[in-house]
Amino acid sequence: MSWAGRRFTVVVGPIAHGGHCVARHEGRVVFVRHALPGEEVVVSVTEDRGGSFCRADAISVLSASSDRVTPPCPVARPGGCGGCDFQHAAPARQRSLKAAVVAEQMSRLAGETVDVAVEELPGGPLGWRTRARLAVSPEGRPGFRAHRSHEVIPIDGCPIAAPGTVDQVVGRVWPPNSSVSVAVDASAVTHIGPSTAVETAARREWRVPADGFWQAHPDAADAYAEVVASWASLEPGDAAWDLYCGVGLFAAVLAEAVGGAGEIIAVESARSTALAAADNLADLPQVRVFEGRVEAVLKAGVGREPSVVVLDPPRTGAGRKVVEAIAARAPAQVIYVACDPAALARDVATFKTHGYALSRLRAFDAFPMTHHLECIALLSRHQAG
Repeated sequence: MSWAGRRFTVVVGPIAHGGHCVARHEGRVVFVRHALPGEEVVVSVTEDRGGSFCRADAISVLSASSDRVTPPCPVARPGGCGGCDFQHAAPARQRSLKAAVVAEQMSRLAGETVDVAVEELPGGPLGWRTRARLAVSPEGRPGFRAHRSHEVIPIDGCPIAAPGTVDQVVGRVWPPNSSVSVAVDASAVTHIGPSTAVETAARREWRVPADGFWQAHPDAADAYAEVVASWASLEPGDAAWDLYCGVGLFAAVLAEAVGGAGEIIAVESARSTALAAADNLADLPQVRVFEGRVEAVLKAGVGREPSVVVLDPPRTGAGRKVVEAIAARAPAQVIYVACDPAALARDVATFKTHGYALSRLRAFDAFPMTHHLECIALLSRHQAG
């Protein structure tokens, strides 16, 4: 019988990927949100599809962790907003939990033992999110979805949102059952819906679709660009690729390293984003931007053999076909920017079968209060003989 709605007491075990901890009850695994490792809590089962596990919320804490804090948001609670996973944990503990997830995923899926610290970005855990997409309730009130649900939780504000974003949307009536995107750019201009935002990173100005992709944390783009620049061992005249290039951030960094005699191939599947990349990089003739799926462009065999490949795929990762296409061109280095440690670990495992070794790994707390983080991995090709 389904356990949905059932309540019982558990001692919470380790953190798991996805913003929950692992507990056990009557021989089954229980994925518990709103809890911390070591706590004794009363849980209410929220989802049970049969099998070996169910999902639950901690609704009462009988023995609290010393890292437990009061969430700054009133809807960061069981049955509330599903956007934040760790508001009940002190910021330093959030980062250690994320580091544990990275280590576990890399060990289990890639066979790699890593000791990584999740690095804090400037600005603290609140007021960082410069881009958001809100859902609108049937009554026209904006909010966010409940966890694993289509239910809209109306809000009056959002502590992790930067000024000029959510505060410009709440308190207004929107078309029922719609959505609304909002962003504040580097010039402190608020954009609601489609428009062009102006951002700055890597000593350049970027024109970006306001409802498209750009890093939500204001310091993330510069941090990642700095890592890519320092890890890419490029010489003037070299060739390099920037796959899933977005509006061209890493392509610009690579272009600076290879100079006018070099070649940068940048690939982006979203047409509006690829057009923005071409516009943003128009002053760099060594960069060629291709619109299309990465695997299709690679199959076409464009460009010279790359010394370095940078890829920043979506949350699902690059996947076997793309990894194999990259490995077939035998770049000396691959720099993999990943927003999901499980997808990264799976792709690292595939790269290993093609002669690449994980050389370095850094992780950034670019999404405080949530379970999300960003990893950057450096993979180096084994030399023959």
